[in-house]
Amino acid sequence: MNHPQHIVTYPRFLWRAIGVATDGKLPFYAWMTFLTAVTLVGINAWAEQTVRGMDVTGMTDQVSWGLYIANFTFAVGLAAGAVAMVIPAYLYKDKALHDVVIVGEVLAVAAITVALAFVICDLGRPDRFWHLLPVIGRFNWPMSMLTWDVIALGGYLVLNLHITGYLLYTRFLGREPNKRWYVPFVMLSIVWAVSIHTVTAFLYSGLGGRPFWNTAILAPRFIASAFVTGPAFIVLALLAVRRFTEMWVGDDALRTILRILRVAVLANLFMVLSEVFTEFYTGGSHVAAAEYLYFGSHGKDGLVPWIWTAIGLNVVAAAILLGANPQQHLKWIGLACAMTFCGVWIEKGMGLIVPGFIPSTLHEMVEYTPTVTEWKITAGIWAAGGIIFTLGVKLSSAIFTGELRLDREAP
Repeated sequence: MNHPQHIVTYPRFLWRAIGVATDGKLPFYAWMTFLTAVTLVGINAWAEQTVRGMDVTGMTDQVSWGLYIANFTFAVGLAAGAVAMVIPAYLYKDKALHDVVIVGEVLAVAAITVALAFVICDLGRPDRFWHLLPVIGRFNWPMSMLTWDVIALGGYLVLNLHITGYLLYTRFLGREPNKRWYVPFVMLSIVWAVSIHTVTAFLYSGLGGRPFWNTAILAPRFIASAFVTGPAFIVLALLAVRRFTEMWVGDDALRTILRILRVAVLANLFMVLSEVFTEFYTGGSHVAAAEYLYFGSHGKDGLVPWIWTAIGLNVVAAAILLGANPQQHLKWIGLACAMTFCGVWIEKGMGLIVPGFIPSTLHEMVEYTPTVTEWKITAGIWAAGGIIFTLGVKLSSAIFTGELRLDREAP
């Protein structure tokens, strides 16, 4: 291994990385300005919520989880779905994905950050977050599934930060990455990715008083939907990388991800169909919440347009993905990825969390509608995640194309 003669330190690398990641052309500055503005709006709304309390949200005693936990669930799936690039790249030695797998790693970091931010906002007071930490907090650990979820998310974030940082740093130095320092962590991240969404599913299905979530298929359904949202977002990201950067993204990489996406979209639809059949055909305690979700109940139908829009988006997207040719229909594939991404966001968010509380344990029909403050905070958190992802992809592109490299620096 040829080591550079320069004495390189991490601070030097980080300083150069910050400079490259934040420098660009007019479209880049316009995009970052937009994301920054939305983030600031979200911070302002969060400050208002912190001062005035959760009364500014649409949540009540009957529906105590709303838009924040809905987005938390979706963000965890998005982070777990990023492993769809890691598996073929490292387990099956797919060379086409090996150079762009860093995009999936950056996505995992951004999505986990978003998920943890939604947890903090849902607490109402950010100073209470330490209660979620084992040993020093006051949660009933190890029995608390929420604490296990925070541990799983934190561990997955550390894993992906290490993998991403190590690969980018060694590329910057011009060295061949030492497999001992990243391959074991990559393999661990594959198992960990499945575990973070499994633990999230157990968080819901373990609540005996919420029959809508008491199903053994919830964890597999979460994993299937994660393999929809992750690859769908990655396809959109790779198309953007292909258009706006010098980083090479070949058709073979897109074809591999598209194969995963085609299977995952059908698997997700099949599990939704299985759940609907079980609820409506067999009846029982599940059917009240499902009836409210799909058809409305007792004059309450706030979620009916949401769920049918989600199903429509997923079905149309599946049809497009099954028939599209990556070499000829990239625009249609991009549209289908955006449609199924939005469809799963509704299905796993408002279509999963809110119906679990309606009707309540006392059979009250109290609907939930997010307030403007909740929408502002939600948009701000996703915009902050977009900033992290954009900067990460831009830095990765600069390093992998050789724009940012030690031997190209002026002495």
